[in-house]
Amino acid sequence: MFTGHSPQRTGSGTARRRIALAAGGIAALLATGLAGPPPAAAAGTAPAPADCPAEVAAQATCYRGQDANGAHYAMAVPRDWNGSLVVHAHGGPDLGDTSDPERSVGDLARWSVMVKEGYAWAGSSYRRGGYGTRMAAEDTENVRRLFVQRFGTPRRTFVHGQSWGGDVAAKVAEIYAAGHRSPYDGALLTSGVLGGGSRGYDYRVDLRVVYQYYCGNHPRPTEPQYPLWMGLRADSTMTATGLRARLQECTGYSSPPQERTALQQRNLDDILAVTRLPERTLESHLRFATFTFRDIVHNRLGGRNPFGNTTVRYTGSHDDAALNAGVERFAADPAARRDLSYDSDVTGAVSIPVLTVHAIDDPTAFVEHEAAYRASLEGAHRERLLVQNFTRESEHSELSSSEYAAAMRSLATWVRTGHRPTPRSVAASCPEFDAAYGTGCFFEPGYVPHPYDSRVYPRPGARHWPALSAAQERAWSRLDGVGIAP
Repeated sequence: MFTGHSPQRTGSGTARRRIALAAGGIAALLATGLAGPPPAAAAGTAPAPADCPAEVAAQATCYRGQDANGAHYAMAVPRDWNGSLVVHAHGGPDLGDTSDPERSVGDLARWSVMVKEGYAWAGSSYRRGGYGTRMAAEDTENVRRLFVQRFGTPRRTFVHGQSWGGDVAAKVAEIYAAGHRSPYDGALLTSGVLGGGSRGYDYRVDLRVVYQYYCGNHPRPTEPQYPLWMGLRADSTMTATGLRARLQECTGYSSPPQERTALQQRNLDDILAVTRLPERTLESHLRFATFTFRDIVHNRLGGRNPFGNTTVRYTGSHDDAALNAGVERFAADPAARRDLSYDSDVTGAVSIPVLTVHAIDDPTAFVEHEAAYRASLEGAHRERLLVQNFTRESEHSELSSSEYAAAMRSLATWVRTGHRPTPRSVAASCPEFDAAYGTGCFFEPGYVPHPYDSRVYPRPGARHWPALSAAQERAWSRLDGVGIAP
């Protein structure tokens, strides 16, 4: 277990000037003030001692609270703190109306490896459910500020995001980590949805229309009709259970192959072949293309459509001509697409080291998202700040703890020494951690993902990255009402 202290970074305007004593028996560490005054949103209930999840109860003291925007949060400070902080951005998005007080506690349990490696940990549940990448990024920054107000500025601070949280953490790195006084030192993005909102969900748009072409039961002909880009009518009472029943009715996906009808099997084969989605996550992708699309369209974009497929030619079915003639087509509302892009597309304009880890066979955020992210940083001329790592795993929600520990130490060493790691050096460091965690090391240092458009039917202009340039982001930021409201 790596818990050694690292030499402090010094430089013009950033030298550590005071000793901050953290409460609860935490060791003293060198600290500076915040990079600018904390926003009002950082206020709220101060971190109060709370029971730790069982996974870290023996290693840390835990705290909970709620910020001024209503976001619940959890923190943990190891008894053997290495002086650095990991600020976590969770995935999803969850779709509840309010902040879930248990979400951040569950995340702490799930990412206990960070605490076991000696890092303090802080995570926000976000102020509400539903889509809003910039909102989630602000809530993530707020929990960092709350941590600093309570315990002093850590020696180093890292932002970590998993899944959609990878997009959130990428936006944190772009928005809050710019300039020489950045409060963040590095970013770890794991299993990230890094294609951004305006392109990152096109494959689910394709699933939604292809599914309806073959199944015709979402909606049924006897039900009120609506354009499929809505995902679902705003007032629909459909549940996830009801959606699963319709998927089963059409494809028999949850039945053994020998129990499916010939039509069910052909529907399933065609849907999977055209959309290129794994069978085991078909239902979860359709859920997203139903309920999360409804949230994006009705709750965040005022009923406007950010999605389009007018130029897509679908292939791989038993009758492509019939499919392309019969599938529903629609064009995006430019203002809606702009707002989704401003909220969630990355510019690639990062100023801190970024290390990513992604399973090659990720069934949810497929590995080609990494190709999109690299292309975005290359477009911003920041690729020198990116090291990407790939593993022979087939999971999305959680990778090997040994790999997370190796990735964090590699990132921390990069930040401390300035020596950029390589995929091979990250992989070589993993066995040391696997001796403690025993979860396996599956790094594949030579792997390079195919371009994003090899996996997703490209729309016009979609081969150019970043989807949102830093200049366009600045221009849109000066307009009233652009983006998604918190």
